[in-house]
Amino acid sequence: MVKFSFENKIWQWVTLIFLSLIWGSSFILMKKGLRSYSHDQVAAMRLFISFIAFIPFGLKNLKKVTKENFVSLLIIGFVGSGAPAFLFTKAQTQIDSSLAGILNALTPLFTLIIGLLFYKSKAKLINAVGIVLGLIGALGLIVQSTNGGVIAKEINYYGLFVIAATICYGINVNQVRYKIKGLTGLELTSLAFMFIGPLAGIYLLFTDFSMALNTNDYLLNLGFIAILAIVGTMLALVIFNTLIQHTSAIFGSSVTYIIPVFAIMWGLFDGETLSILQFFWIALIILGVYLVNKKGKKSIINTKTAQLSVDYQNKKQKKSAIG
Repeated sequence: MVKFSFENKIWQWVTLIFLSLIWGSSFILMKKGLRSYSHDQVAAMRLFISFIAFIPFGLKNLKKVTKENFVSLLIIGFVGSGAPAFLFTKAQTQIDSSLAGILNALTPLFTLIIGLLFYKSKAKLINAVGIVLGLIGALGLIVQSTNGGVIAKEINYYGLFVIAATICYGINVNQVRYKIKGLTGLELTSLAFMFIGPLAGIYLLFTDFSMALNTNDYLLNLGFIAILAIVGTMLALVIFNTLIQHTSAIFGSSVTYIIPVFAIMWGLFDGETLSILQFFWIALIILGVYLVNKKGKKSIINTKTAQLSVDYQNKKQKKSAIG
């Protein structure tokens, strides 16, 4: 039996694909929830249900909140989960779930940009080219052409809500990678939700559910939101934050490579359509994300050399211990 380990490259990629399936399905679940509930109700219920599920873990680990990690946990909670939940549901009141999933692929670009600006990470010229291409692709998707024409006549500003969410994700990924020490993925995620969960619950108390109760299948759509919360938020965030801690910020955010595939699949299944021009912009975004993740030969050689050096030192220490 093969033992699962986040240190194993194969398992890292298996985890990445599994996360892509979960988050690629999240957009269609949001769409289902919006059929009965308002965008802010869907977002708040997603956060509150996740909080309820996290309570046993959060209470158990409350003593691990320190002066050193308090601000980081607030950022991870409010910026990494809270704000995107509301931004995505707001966007999906006017754009298709598949388009939201595609724009979500900008996360690695903003992860790199924010890392360069605030977390002292490094990048190469090829990465900068990737950023430019990805942003051009996103702009192309936001600028809608009418009647299948090539010349844009209308701008769907709701796509900007998704871009704002990916900026939040970029901040979150760097925060988890560079600022959080000594906490597992489950611990940091559950503690972050201890801050935002109660506020989401209070927010729900002051919203009007009368319109939702008059819609068909409001209980079924509530079930979709519950799945979104437990699987798409709770489970996925724990896995994601753990993956980042064992790999890198850029690798973890590369989950957005594959998310559009599942988002498009679910969207087409639900009757959504994409034009040929939109597929061109999608390809440009994916190319941009690929270049953002690309390392130069020198960097790869240095990484391998450093790893060999570490392996040599470990073997040397083991021999000394045996001697």
